Amino acid sequence: MSDRDTLRALATRWMELAAQPVMGERRRCWTALKDLRAERPMVLFETWSLLGYVADDELLCADPANRSLEHHMRWVIRQAEEVGDDIVVEPIWRVAWHVSGTDFGVPIEARHAEDGEGGRVGYRYNHPIRTPDDIALLRPRAWSVNRDATTREVERLDALFGDILPVRLHGTGGLHAGLTGDLFRLIGNDNLMTWVIELPDAVRRVMEYLRDDRIAYFRWLEDEGLLGLNNHWTFVGSGSPGYTTALPQHDYDARARLRDLWIWMESQESAGISPRMFRDLFLPYLADVAALFGLVYYGCCEAVHDRWDYILEAMPHVRAVSVSPWCDMPAIAAKLGRSVVFSRKPWPAPISGEQADWEALRNDASATIEAAQGCNLEIIYRDVYRIGNDRTRLRRWADMVRELAA
Repeated sequence: MSDRDTLRALATRWMELAAQPVMGERRRCWTALKDLRAERPMVLFETWSLLGYVADDELLCADPANRSLEHHMRWVIRQAEEVGDDIVVEPIWRVAWHVSGTDFGVPIEARHAEDGEGGRVGYRYNHPIRTPDDIALLRPRAWSVNRDATTREVERLDALFGDILPVRLHGTGGLHAGLTGDLFRLIGNDNLMTWVIELPDAVRRVMEYLRDDRIAYFRWLEDEGLLGLNNHWTFVGSGSPGYTTALPQHDYDARARLRDLWIWMESQESAGISPRMFRDLFLPYLADVAALFGLVYYGCCEAVHDRWDYILEAMPHVRAVSVSPWCDMPAIAAKLGRSVVFSRKPWPAPISGEQADWEALRNDASATIEAAQGCNLEIIYRDVYRIGNDRTRLRRWADMVRELAA
């Protein structure tokens, strides 16, 4: 079978799935959730992190670009067919603008370690800002867009399968502004943990730089007309889709602006910093960036219950918050009520490895549902890398959660 035939067959199956009535029902329920009038808990298993979920030896295409397309198509189709969660397959194929940028004036290099099974999940950075004097090495970044290459990609895909699966140029991908991630990559964890006490002005200098960098980047995207609405299946936070009627703004007129969009804001790297120190040294810079946008999805793996009041005061337009395994669920549920989406992330360990721990999985799901009574709840399983050869556990987990929530 030729590459073209393979991709067209997958495009046909994609559209068959997209046309199923359940996709419309899921779309409606996601929208109700993010509009803060949830009809039921939404359930999603993030399969893209699973090593070998679509194996290389399953791919039929010869051309590397086509193999990448094939891999993504097979991944989405497999999840929609097998998992039984609330994934939505939309009847279009989106292409993002080809955007590139310069570095921060210093190179950030990552070294990956390969485990015994060929996985390269673990890595470390070179952390180029090692002393406060090195902060002077930072330079404003610059960005460019390759409009010709983007147009050629759209035309190529349209010729391959556009008569079956419509191809649409749709702005950028997910928008993320976790400034402390870059802070960690630049200065390292040792400096991050000690400078906040010994050299707080140095931390402020780097945070000011990163804030200005993000604002400049997002403004550039807006000025260049490169933004696309993300009030649909696009992930707007850690695994969370953005369906809502709250965006775009009422004066939207066909060209997306920052205030028409979600932004994902998080600060995992400052989890070990006290709430007051977080408020003083990090939160103001995060809030300055978030203020450009219409809605905020806040958080990832960090606990937020001990600093939520500060976050909400700085970003009153937070619409969803990640409730990680390190978060006190009853405490954050009491603060959220119906005003913000309770975006729960279960422990990865019980479903990982050769054997799933079903007692632990049931206990975790039950505790989540009990704590989030009266909240707008989504449960998104993330950061799972290996499940042996047993993909059936994914559907079993989704079915179990729905049964407990009924």
